[in-house]
Amino acid sequence: MNTNASIAPAHDCSLCPRLTEFRNQNEAKFPDFHNGPVPSFGAFDSRLLIVGLAPGLKGANRTARPFTGDYAGDLLYPTLKKFGFSRGTYAATPDDGVELIDCRITNAVRCVPPQNKPVGAEVVACRSFFKSELHTMPNLQVVLALGGLAHKATLATLGYTQSAFKFAHAAAHEIKADQRPILLANSYHCSRYNTNTGRLTTRMFEDVFTIVRDYLDQLD
Repeated sequence: MNTNASIAPAHDCSLCPRLTEFRNQNEAKFPDFHNGPVPSFGAFDSRLLIVGLAPGLKGANRTARPFTGDYAGDLLYPTLKKFGFSRGTYAATPDDGVELIDCRITNAVRCVPPQNKPVGAEVVACRSFFKSELHTMPNLQVVLALGGLAHKATLATLGYTQSAFKFAHAAAHEIKADQRPILLANSYHCSRYNTNTGRLTTRMFEDVFTIVRDYLDQLD
């Protein structure tokens, strides 16, 4: 099995000029931030992989843990605990003691982009790390894509066309990774914008995790 270092970009990764320049600017403005590619969180032997698009500037880019320190984590981590995918109390810091259970969290793009919007070339540049992530998880059975862009990045990484499976909240698609059947589940991203506008409610988010939990429980 590969190690975490073998599937993660170096802290000073320069594959994406725009993201590198943005990182350099943030190092000057926020010297105490992580300001680098954010490593995945959780064990390789997990059956569930949660995929976001990219780190938030003052969230994971600051704390170096996915979905930690911004509003998205305030919804994600308590939901993980409710459905048995974590233990401990989330306090928005990487040393809060939260441990994931049978779950790993990553981003399709590891570095924070300006305006939280990576461009296509940046998604492609980071694809080799995402691909290694998917292929290094021996027990992978479910990928939960948070948002349409994470859904598309997952499809592309696994060799599917963008039109092969349509993104929709609470949709579940049966696909394959390394010839192994897996479930690709969809949820609207748990961002502040989506929750403030009512596009995503706590109940809607939990509905997706019910699908995931029921699927995994049926495989036990």
